[in-house]
Amino acid sequence: MAAYILRRLIGAALVMIAVATLVFFMLRLVPGDPIAAMLAEAGSDEAREALTRKLGFDQPLIVQYFKWFGNMLQGDLGASIYGSNQPVSKIIVEALPRTLSLAFLSFVIALIIAIPAGIIAATRKNSAADTAVSLFAFLGLSMPDFWLAILLIIVFAANLQWLPAIGYEPLSAGLWPWLSHLILPSIAIGTGFSAIIARMIRSAMLEVLNADYMRTAASKGLPTRIILLRHAFPNALIPVITVIGIAFALLISGAVVVENVFAIKGLGRVLIQGIQNRDYPVVQGAVLVVSAFFVLSNLLVDLLYAVIDPRIRYS
Repeated sequence: MAAYILRRLIGAALVMIAVATLVFFMLRLVPGDPIAAMLAEAGSDEAREALTRKLGFDQPLIVQYFKWFGNMLQGDLGASIYGSNQPVSKIIVEALPRTLSLAFLSFVIALIIAIPAGIIAATRKNSAADTAVSLFAFLGLSMPDFWLAILLIIVFAANLQWLPAIGYEPLSAGLWPWLSHLILPSIAIGTGFSAIIARMIRSAMLEVLNADYMRTAASKGLPTRIILLRHAFPNALIPVITVIGIAFALLISGAVVVENVFAIKGLGRVLIQGIQNRDYPVVQGAVLVVSAFFVLSNLLVDLLYAVIDPRIRYS
């Protein structure tokens, strides 16, 4: 197991290097000039040349790359070239807790909805409950999360005034202020993911319930609850865990629109603003963080396989 983890970590490091290299060079291929974006129409030719030299853009591209890559290996992601000139690491550290809080609560809501819905749909195949879960999954996959977010704001924030419509409060401000600002965006994001996971649980459970050992367990007189929760559900988790791991990684990077609707300056919003402003260091740093979450999620999913199914061995 230790050797396997070491190989995966080495592979993850290589993936991160490849991502960093691709992002660096592909950003330079995007139309637009960051100097022009910063100075707009007010900048003279002398000011443009001075700013170009200051930011190091006058150097050959390969020199810029190795300089940035060397600083990155030392933990220095550079500074924003737009606005306040803040260190990229500081911008990411401020934005990441908001995105992680939103992703975590969305993930919890998705699982709370998806697990019972998937199990009920599988155990009551072709019943009204199964049809209702299928309809919910269809609607959940069809509804854009920004449309659901706006609908939730109109109903629960504007009309009922139960919850705030925009903004974010850190957990240090108190549990309820933190939670109240995240409930609506988390429901908007988590609903779509719960539909995906519920369909996967239903499919995996149906396959397991038709297995011979499940009929053996039923013939021995085991209660239905024990058969479902102790035998069927754990054996159906392998494909479900894969989807859940990918879903959580997607939640880290895929909440851009909802973050904008609720005015939450998370990692996704920082990334979009960086792209709009041609802020190369911010975009590179944000993409690296998102990529790291994808790599770590895949590694964690692989390790969970062995925990869920003891027959799986890594050598």
